[in-house]
Amino acid sequence: MVAPERKARSVSLMFLGLTVANIVGVPAATLMGQHLGWRATFLGVSVIGLVAIASLALLIPHDHAHAPVVGLRREMAALRSLPVWLALGTTVAGFGALFSAYSYITPMLTDAAGFADGSVTLLLALFGVGATVGNLVGGRLADHSLRGTLFGGLASLAAVLALFPLLMSTEWTAALAVVLLGVAAFVTGSPLQLMVMEKASAGPSLASSANQAAFNLANAGGAWIGGLALAAGFGATSPALAGAVLAVLGLGVAATAATVDRRRSVPGRERVVATHVPHEAEALQH
Repeated sequence: MVAPERKARSVSLMFLGLTVANIVGVPAATLMGQHLGWRATFLGVSVIGLVAIASLALLIPHDHAHAPVVGLRREMAALRSLPVWLALGTTVAGFGALFSAYSYITPMLTDAAGFADGSVTLLLALFGVGATVGNLVGGRLADHSLRGTLFGGLASLAAVLALFPLLMSTEWTAALAVVLLGVAAFVTGSPLQLMVMEKASAGPSLASSANQAAFNLANAGGAWIGGLALAAGFGATSPALAGAVLAVLGLGVAATAATVDRRRSVPGRERVVATHVPHEAEALQH
């Protein structure tokens, strides 16, 4: 529905719902849990879910006459592509890095940085602000350089997470760390989604769903790995260091994907040259 040069920005607008939810939803849920109990939080989520279902039914167009019809076999065939799996692997490692730290951000802020429990809600909102900024910036940058934005975002995420033990030493640097974590992590959101969709052009719907599954796997896997670091007794900020390792792993997977793409593109370039040489020779003869 959009021009090719605005694809990544359009994906970032879709992700805007997620990042704004971190500004409003996460702090609100934290407040509800602290003052009304965890049951109230789940009740609130249920109400929001019902409103969302009603909104989808009312607002999504019912006329799909112009939509391309793609069969299930063709959708499944897209998942046999190595570049698709490498893109999904980058999502798992990159966002696993985020959730390794973010899942334990509250004990980091209270035990390491010295914040009171009541301050955590505001700091979670600051993370949402950083995520929103990173998401919008990442969408604009990815329209100019998809891989450059992805590499830069993952490298920035690794650096921020590696600096977490130092940044959590004072309150103001800890607040800065929370914002920077949101920015660095969500710069990569739209490039990763768009990369999966482009690599699975034969079946983009299933691939898009698979990328959301990869986000969820990153959420669960990152939290598990961060928990292992805590359980091993490495300290309150150790989940962030585990996340830095995951971000570097994501960089490695992304670099492997870039290498595979370059190798696959070489034969195509050779065919183009071979096709055009006779025409160039004919022009020189004239």
